[in-house]
Formats: sequence, C-alpha cells, structure tokens
Amino acid sequence: MASFNLLYLPGDGIGPEVMAEVKKIVAWMNAQGIARFETDQGLVGGSAHDAHGKAISEADMAKAQAADAVLFGAVGGPKWDKVPYDVRPEAGLLRLRKDLGLFANLRPAICYPALADASSLKKNVVEGLDILIVRELTGGVYFGEPKTITDLGNGQKRGIDTQVYDTFEIERIARVAFDLARTRRNKVSSAEKRNVMKTGVLWNEVVTRIHKEEYASVQLEHVLADNCAMQLVRWPKQYDVIVTDNLFGDVLSDVAAMLTGSLGMLPSASLGAPDAKTKRRKSLYEPVHGSAPDIAGTGAANPIAMIASFGMALRYSLAMGEWADRLDAAISAVLADGLRTRDIASETAPANATTTQMGDAILKALQSRA
Repeated sequence: MASFNLLYLPGDGIGPEVMAEVKKIVAWMNAQGIARFETDQGLVGGSAHDAHGKAISEADMAKAQAADAVLFGAVGGPKWDKVPYDVRPEAGLLRLRKDLGLFANLRPAICYPALADASSLKKNVVEGLDILIVRELTGGVYFGEPKTITDLGNGQKRGIDTQVYDTFEIERIARVAFDLARTRRNKVSSAEKRNVMKTGVLWNEVVTRIHKEEYASVQLEHVLADNCAMQLVRWPKQYDVIVTDNLFGDVLSDVAAMLTGSLGMLPSASLGAPDAKTKRRKSLYEPVHGSAPDIAGTGAANPIAMIASFGMALRYSLAMGEWADRLDAAISAVLADGLRTRDIASETAPANATTTQMGDAILKALQSRA
C-alpha cells in the first residue's frame, strides 16, 4: 500500500470549513486501505499571525518542505488589514510558493454539465468547457525588485513594481504547458503583451524556440493577454492550455473562474521542478476562491474547489489518477442530482445544501464508486 505525507494548512475564513470536507475523504480512504495517508496540520495566514506574529512559522515551513503534498485552504480577512505588509496573511502563501519553488500554477476551468445555467454567459458558450491555465508563479511583477514607494515631496509619491523574467523561468513553464497539452487536446496558447512590454517580447521569443526545438507536434498560438481575456468571455472553448506570466495568469484565471459559474468550483495546483533523484515535485493544492470572511461560519461555503484540489493532488503528486477520476465523477454526479450550495444556485436549481451536506454527498458518491 502506498504511503504519503499530507500537510493541512486550513488558514482563515472558510478555509477550515472546506478543509474539513477533504479530511473526511482522506479518513475514509485510509480506513478502506486505499492508501496510507500520514497527516499533519499547521497554521498559515491570519491564524499564524495571531499565534506567531508571522504569516507562517519556521516549524510549519519545515513540515511543508517534508510533505508529499500540501493542502491549503485560504488566508486573509478584515481582521488583519492593518498588520505590517511583510507579515500580512498573504505573505504566508507567497513564502510557501517561493521556498518550495512552486513555479507552475495549474488552474483548470471546467463547466460541469449540470452547472451550465449557473454561468453568467450563455449556456452554449460554456457547456462542456474544459481549459487549463498554466501560470508562472515565482517570477514577474509580484517578486521583481525594486519594489518601492518613494516620497517625492510636495504631497507626491511614486510607486514602483518591477516586472522581471529570465530565460530559464520562461523555458520551464513553457515545458509544463506543452507537456500537459500532449495529454489533452494538443494546443497551447501563449499570452503576453509583447506589443508594449520587453518581458513580453522575451516571453514570446523563448516560448517560440522551445516549441520549435522540443514540441513541434503541439499546436502553438500567441495571443496578447488583453485579447485573451476578451476571447475567454466571447468563445472560451477555442482554448485548451493557456500559458502566461504571473500577473496575467492571476487575472485570466479569475476570468476563467466565472465562466464555470462560481469561484467556489475551481481548484488549483502549484508544482515545483522534479527532484533529480526521486522525480517527485514539491506541491501545494488550493481552491481559487479565497477566504470569503463574509460567509465564514454560516455553512454556506462551497467545498467543491477544495475537494477538487485534493483530486488534483491525487493526480499530480500521489500517482492515484484513477481515484482522481472517481472523485471528479462523484462531484459531477452530485451536481447532476441537483445539490447546490448558495454560490451555484439558480432559478431552476435553488440552494439546498450546506458545506457539510455537499461534502457528505460527494463522499457518499465516491464510496459508491469504490
């Protein structure tokens, strides 16, 4: 029986509530002997700040380094709006990404058939949607230096953020996108702003070269990032895999999120480079939806994105693709049966499930597929 180490970092807001539904699935898989999951839990974000004065402790960072997969909930909330910038809740996630070397962020946008009516777009535009955004995660404007606010006097200030990319950073994220495209519909769309940004010119140049030298059998197209956003709303099914930088990936993945009907539906994976010896990657899995403090504690949170993030862990870190497929099928079946949390409700399918009820239903559907 395979054995894996999982680290839970529930975080803040609805993070602990949605993580609780994943824990039920893990506990059942352990009890059934499907795998042996050794689990531990730590603090991150606001909860870590309250306990340690920082967004993640050194002890919990060490746990993350040792884990086969980190399951991350959400961080932040109004309570911590005024804490110093370097210890703000979001700094915990940024440190995890940086210290674990998680350079590739995978964000699928899948519209389950039962939720086609929940999207703000026409049903024929989103029904059957299945795209994957591959976002570079450790470079670009979020980490570039200098990053300053300078007082110029006379009541004027100047803010500076620096967009920086090196060739190797673009090469490795391009390879991830091309490799994934080979397992899907064999098409990559590379999004940048080469018309106004030098980093976009370099991005285009490097992706083109990697394609020509290593992946000529994969279809490649280049698209300006702003046009890509427009096309995602106009006809998203033209895309398969979209590869882009940190900033544009942040924006485009949120656009793609709403195509599916709700942020509460979208999982994500953040992967590092393969270990030279074991070939295993450091990894972190998280829902896209954030901490949603306005509904924390009300039972209204949708756990599907968190559960589907665990499904991505099964697929990409734990070599349990068959169980990932079964979990995806269980989610689809529950939605087809009409179960809805508030965020995915519609006139024809009103809200009828709490966080716990949705999680229990998915577990029951998974059990039926064992």
